[in-house]
Amino acid sequence: MISGILNIYKEKGYTSHDVVAKLRGIVGQKKIGHTGTLDPEAEGVLPVCLGRATKVCDLLTDKDKTYEAVLLLGRTTDTQDVTGQILSERPLVSDGREITPDAARACVMSFEGEYDQVPPMYSALKVNGKKLYELAREGKTVERRSRKVAIRRIRIMEVSLPHIRMEVECSKGTYIRTLCHDIGEKLGCGGCMESLLRTRVGGFVLADSRKLCEVEEMVRSGRLDEILIPTDRVFDRMREIRTCEPYDRPVHNGTPAELHWLDAGRAGAGAAFEDDFEEKERVRLYDSRGIFVGVYRYDPAGKRFRPEKMFYDPAQPDK
Repeated sequence: MISGILNIYKEKGYTSHDVVAKLRGIVGQKKIGHTGTLDPEAEGVLPVCLGRATKVCDLLTDKDKTYEAVLLLGRTTDTQDVTGQILSERPLVSDGREITPDAARACVMSFEGEYDQVPPMYSALKVNGKKLYELAREGKTVERRSRKVAIRRIRIMEVSLPHIRMEVECSKGTYIRTLCHDIGEKLGCGGCMESLLRTRVGGFVLADSRKLCEVEEMVRSGRLDEILIPTDRVFDRMREIRTCEPYDRPVHNGTPAELHWLDAGRAGAGAAFEDDFEEKERVRLYDSRGIFVGVYRYDPAGKRFRPEKMFYDPAQPDK
């Protein structure tokens, strides 16, 4: 079984599920999962987890993301992007005055920070077990609770009214379509999203992403390892600890790692080993050969590290 993460460039026309289905055929295994949906017409970074790395899908979904979006002012649609049915078309006028580029910029920038966002009807969120977009296609509209989202940063790249091109760094659960809609509503002329490119998910960036055809070629030439990202890369901000060889087997079996089992030289702890870790600190634990075992949390009372998420498979250990 292949385990690791592929930084996929999702192209237009594919759903995130389409990408997973195609990858299953390309690499020849079923255990594959994506890390958050992208609309079919959106493109860009989509980390896909294979094998035991599927355990980190939820962690990657929770990461902040960065997008490049084009906002079209003066039009609203039922999907909040240009693919939907047009609901209204209005001149670029606010309070009886023509909207200027400076006024548009100021409005966009006012959305930096936290705000309450109502998820769109055309989304994969579920209400009473049914996805909102399924209800929307049936012509139904249901009440949706607003959710607090964080717009970490907005960089306006170009203003050529009625278009505004911007880069948005945001928290999980943020709908850029809805942000475009909300900006248009605040300006008083309406707005929708014309295009969307996701350029970053956590530490996965656009420059390193690969299209499906590239992945297929790497598999065909036996070079998939060159682009397969090890699972432990997701946890690279945590400190690394290693066991001494006699204690490899216990940690492989999920036994909490005693403090004296560790290779103090590799952990860089020195003599005051137990004083080097904070209570409940999360660390990456490797065995003596450098094989990733899992994420552990420090328990100072027992002077041990307790397993939080295991990735080791005795049959097929990751290197």
